[in-house]
Amino acid sequence: MTVVPTTGPKTAGAMAREHIERGADLIVAAGGDGTINEVAEGMIHSHVPLGILPAGTANVLATEMELGGNLESAAEKLEECRPHRISVGYVTCGKGGVSRYFLLMAGAGLDAHVAYNVSAPLKARAGKLAYWLAGWRMLGRDLPEFNVEANGVTRRCSFALLSKVRNYGGDFAIARHVTLFDDEFEMVLFEGRSSFRYVKYLLGLMLNRLGGMKGVTVLRTAAASLSGPDNVLVYTQIDGEIAGNLPAQVRIVPDALTLLIPPEYSKRVP
Repeated sequence: MTVVPTTGPKTAGAMAREHIERGADLIVAAGGDGTINEVAEGMIHSHVPLGILPAGTANVLATEMELGGNLESAAEKLEECRPHRISVGYVTCGKGGVSRYFLLMAGAGLDAHVAYNVSAPLKARAGKLAYWLAGWRMLGRDLPEFNVEANGVTRRCSFALLSKVRNYGGDFAIARHVTLFDDEFEMVLFEGRSSFRYVKYLLGLMLNRLGGMKGVTVLRTAAASLSGPDNVLVYTQIDGEIAGNLPAQVRIVPDALTLLIPPEYSKRVP
């Protein structure tokens, strides 16, 4: 067994690829969502299994699979996990065409603007609280609206989430009818320029009434095209990290990654 620490941002993917090329038959990544995303990106289209151990600010994937709340409990469950091939997401965003894979979700609009404005020092000290504070500071502002085209229909919104998991940020379930085994996203769109509308949306989310709420659209899709006004930056995020800005193309990549999944979650295989 070889233990290798990352040396900085955007290094974990190359490290994973290098070890696979050297003959590694298992990669276990310990970290938050950003680190797991980087490692997974370096393993796309290989058949080497990826196991995860939660650390960092948040680990939505560990929460989704009910691996446990800390590294030790997840490590105890790792031997029970079994390999499954899953699809992942792929996004190309910005006029320069920056492309990234993602395991969990892609967001555009409100949540990406919150992620963009999070204070890095506060995030290091306070964890997820830093995101809540950045979100509440958006209250009272007008939000940029943009178009989302999926399944042949164009809709307008100020927040779009395309998710492969039910869990969102470790605290809520926005997409409630999707699993890692699905070859589609559950896409949730929120309408309205006024940030005050999101107080109502948050209440609906907490009461599990989001799906039937006016201004919220929930649908399934394997691809979407997002476009915003030319004179306004609309940010995008993947797995909780800023990916770029609109325009963006998002699609499913089937049969892309082997992930070690606990037996309880494996029962959701269709």
